[in-house]
Amino acid sequence: MKAWQFEKYGRYDEVLNWMERPDPEPTGSQAVMDVAAASLNFPDLLICEGLYQHRAPLPAVPGCEAVGTVTAVGPASKFQVGDRIAGFINGGGTLAERCLLDNDIAWAVPKHLTNIQAAALSVTYGTAYFALVHRARIAPGEVLLVTGGSGGVGLAAIQLGKVFGAKVIAAAGSATKLEICKQQGADHVVNYSEENLTEQVRNLTQKTGADVIIDTVGGDVFDKIKRCVNWDGRVVIVGFTSGRIAQIECNRVLLKNMSVIGLAWGQYLGRDPTKGEACQKHLYELLQRGAIAPVIYRTLPFSKAKAGMAMLEKREVSGKVVLEY
Repeated sequence: MKAWQFEKYGRYDEVLNWMERPDPEPTGSQAVMDVAAASLNFPDLLICEGLYQHRAPLPAVPGCEAVGTVTAVGPASKFQVGDRIAGFINGGGTLAERCLLDNDIAWAVPKHLTNIQAAALSVTYGTAYFALVHRARIAPGEVLLVTGGSGGVGLAAIQLGKVFGAKVIAAAGSATKLEICKQQGADHVVNYSEENLTEQVRNLTQKTGADVIIDTVGGDVFDKIKRCVNWDGRVVIVGFTSGRIAQIECNRVLLKNMSVIGLAWGQYLGRDPTKGEACQKHLYELLQRGAIAPVIYRTLPFSKAKAGMAMLEKREVSGKVVLEY
């Protein structure tokens, strides 16, 4: 088979090549999936550089999520040949003609989902769902602040925040991105490249601050949001797309009675796969009744994987970039 493979760590545009790679063979609870569509995520850039939390052994393939058809199964697989499934691989492997998926990291895809929808759903909506439900335990009527609001996780968090009854404030760095946030249900928007984010959030909440904050950006943005958390509020740290890992003073945590919570969504699939399965089923139901809908920024042929990664690197993507055969 062929795959977007790199044999040394480095920038995606320097190390990735479309090349032959051995066909995967399933054992145990694994299944081989012919990839029909795969979405790109920010971690794909880090995987190529060897900077992601799971360092891929060389030679390696990026790509964390995909959808396709099962072509072979191990003796303990829950799937059958011909099943349409979606799966997540923490550390990469889906930017290939075929990939291996274990029972814990793959799910049957209902007929009402297209391949594009299925490929764009698991990582961003799974992350947002676990951040809101399992980590922040958001309640109806609470104020939710989402940074990086026009990104894949950001837009998923906006949509799911409205599903769970929150008042949503979305923050992003341009008027165009903020317009997309409003289209997806944000009640208020803040341009943190032009406005004082801390002051705007406090003004929008009658000086109390946000009850729940989902932060995908880190860096300077986190320095501002940590000053606009409500008493007993929860900040869920999802990522650091700014490139700088955030820090917080413990006295601030104490005085606000606040919680600063980490979320590495992919770890749940290995440690508690029943939660991952339940999340996927709920997301499929929400999509079927129109409560959520993945925002697709671009669909590209598999041959244009590097072009899609360039879009992510430039932070121009609103929603998801999906590759399809």
